[in-house]
Amino acid sequence: MEGCFYKDKLSSQDNVLETAMNSKERMDAILHGRPYDRPAVTPIFMAWAAHFVGHTYREYYLDGDVLVKAQLAVVREFQLDQISAISDPWREAADFGMEFEYPEQGVGKPIRHLIQTPADIQKLKPVNIHNSRRMLQRVQSVEAMAAAVGSTHSVLGWVEGPFAEYADLRGVENALMDLMDRPELFQEAGQVLLCNAIDFAIAQIQAGADMIGIGDAAASLIGPDLYEQFVLSFESQLIDAIHNARGRVKLHICGNINSILPFMVHTGADIIDVDWMVPLDEARQKAGPDVVLCGNVNPSGILLEGTPQQVAEAAQNCLQKGGSRFILMPGCEVPPGTPIENLRALCAAVL
Repeated sequence: MEGCFYKDKLSSQDNVLETAMNSKERMDAILHGRPYDRPAVTPIFMAWAAHFVGHTYREYYLDGDVLVKAQLAVVREFQLDQISAISDPWREAADFGMEFEYPEQGVGKPIRHLIQTPADIQKLKPVNIHNSRRMLQRVQSVEAMAAAVGSTHSVLGWVEGPFAEYADLRGVENALMDLMDRPELFQEAGQVLLCNAIDFAIAQIQAGADMIGIGDAAASLIGPDLYEQFVLSFESQLIDAIHNARGRVKLHICGNINSILPFMVHTGADIIDVDWMVPLDEARQKAGPDVVLCGNVNPSGILLEGTPQQVAEAAQNCLQKGGSRFILMPGCEVPPGTPIENLRALCAAVL
């Protein structure tokens, strides 16, 4: 039977759903299409979580202990079903050698992009994670979170997707132009970036992550033809390697993925995140009934600026359109300043 959380639809042989699951069991049931007790909820917390425990966003992404403290706090406060090592997009780029300014309450700002010329690509080498700084710190954070709640909760590691990492190192505008005019540059760099991402993902799995998030946001800026021709293969290879290491994959391409969603399904990702600007019923139609979708309450227009009632209504709308193979979250990161009452309303929608 396909999993269904509506208890009024249960038949007598499905009474297992009347027994409460822990978060890890719940996520596992949703991913396998089995019955479960309630939908899972997994908002992306970063800066909000830092502020919740009295720290700056900079302290959150530069101090692994603060990250773990903040993530444990929001997981326990809102009864979340997954704890996450997501922090910022610059860990791999920093260990490749890029330099950054780190503002107190903002994401890091590159001082100079690493790939300035085609010759710079030849200097790219996979990072030795055990001798790295920021990548190793994430591995250590995963290990600490897994030790604290890994027996009851899904633990989400995180890597940059191949095209997003290329855009990080090259600059978004240059990366987009390369894909149209000199795609061989991305293809050459992509081999190194893929190898590094695989090593980074496997290190996090070995540290206790049962799932790896792949953030490939820049891919939402290209059309379906370029995605299929140049990005799909790299993402698929990364996902295959994670699966071979006995991990699951959450593919997160924030932005409007309407045109590339049918191709994202072919990557083999276990979960596909859907941002708020993509109608969820359209996403479900394109993805099919068996793909686990995750989303997609508007983070700013509803979660940040709306009332608890509006948040609850938006969450219920997502649950209805998402179907049983669905996980609730905002379309992207919980914005700083989001009222705690609105977050409670979001998470209460699944209870």
